Amino acid sequence: MQFYKERILNAAQLKRLSEHKYSCTSASVLDAWLQPWWCWLVSKTPLWLAPNLITILGLIVNIVTTLILVWYSPDARQDPPRWACALCALGVFVYQSLDAIDGKQARRTGSQSPLGELFDHGCDSISTVFIALGACIAVKLGEYPTWMFFQCFCAMTLFYCAHWQAYVTGTLKMGRIDVTEAQFSIIGIHLISAVLGPDFWSTQLPTIKISVNLISNYVVVLFTLYLVAAYINVIVKGGVGKNGSTVAGTSILSPVIPFSLVVVPAFIIFQKSESHVYENHPALYILAFGMVTAKVTNKLVVAHMTKSEMEYYDWSLLGPAMLFLNQYFNNALPEYWVLWLCTVWVCGELVRYCGQVCREICDHLDIQLFRIPRAAPAPASASAPAHSKAAPDRNAPCEPDRSDAEDTEPLLNNNSIS
Repeated sequence: MQFYKERILNAAQLKRLSEHKYSCTSASVLDAWLQPWWCWLVSKTPLWLAPNLITILGLIVNIVTTLILVWYSPDARQDPPRWACALCALGVFVYQSLDAIDGKQARRTGSQSPLGELFDHGCDSISTVFIALGACIAVKLGEYPTWMFFQCFCAMTLFYCAHWQAYVTGTLKMGRIDVTEAQFSIIGIHLISAVLGPDFWSTQLPTIKISVNLISNYVVVLFTLYLVAAYINVIVKGGVGKNGSTVAGTSILSPVIPFSLVVVPAFIIFQKSESHVYENHPALYILAFGMVTAKVTNKLVVAHMTKSEMEYYDWSLLGPAMLFLNQYFNNALPEYWVLWLCTVWVCGELVRYCGQVCREICDHLDIQLFRIPRAAPAPASASAPAHSKAAPDRNAPCEPDRSDAEDTEPLLNNNSIS
């Protein structure tokens, strides 16, 4: 495993990436209700605004509003200001709305490309960590650190399993209660904290003597496990490759290895820490391991889109290894310092990997990441790549006569699809 590769994607992978065709099915309940809002919003979006720029702006808003909550309650036990909870609700709503219109903007401007899908999924993998962490802080789940750990990692696991299933079957499948419903539920949680105060979640119900935040945690974890089990059920039935393998012809169980190399050490380090580094600094701990999970998920998405084998080991795993080795040598350094070093390392590795992959794809497709060419090629032209479909006039704000599947596509991270 080289520390630095001059190129992450080889010529064959880039060729398969350019031939990739996005496939997604969705039966979301809320999507149909939100279509008028998304159509109005994209109609007011300037034509010069690149879809990937819309995506990254939404992610930045989500990160900043969540970090404000982290600043006021790094241990998820203190009461964050009510205005911070309201701001975080707004941040999730802005992110969700911008994430929903980036695909519409891509069709509207004729700037679809496989990079859009990859970039959108990559931002979503990062956003999942911050949304889950923000929800835990809003309900003061740090009072139950083990349950906070499981709730955050359940969210990451669910997102990973969705793309694991896509790697196996070739299609990203979303149910009637899925990402949109989860996002609006979390918006509701933040609004309750803003109106009634975070202390509301610590209230114990008189009959069963269990706090409200713990009950909500049970509901979230049980429902997440149900969805994960549904994904696993699809995966074990076999893939679209030869002899039931993945789209890359690899074992359907192979993606469990890199993910386990993140989750298992996270739990062991949490349990073995003598200084209780996780209990004292849960937000920082979740962010550190969440960024490793985000990178592993990004590599799974790349493997799916390039139809290639997923690498098991990654240099971002050196971050958790720092914590593990420090515990092995009886905390030669304060664990809090090592945790900060781990966080900086894994964040740097994530940015480096994503930046290099985006640059290589941009060079291969001769496009720019955050700019729309002055004369974007018509999506329906004869020279259009195999993954493109006919698109409406570039000035059309929205297409009400499109199928339900196409209407919900922008929510499901598909800048690249027309």
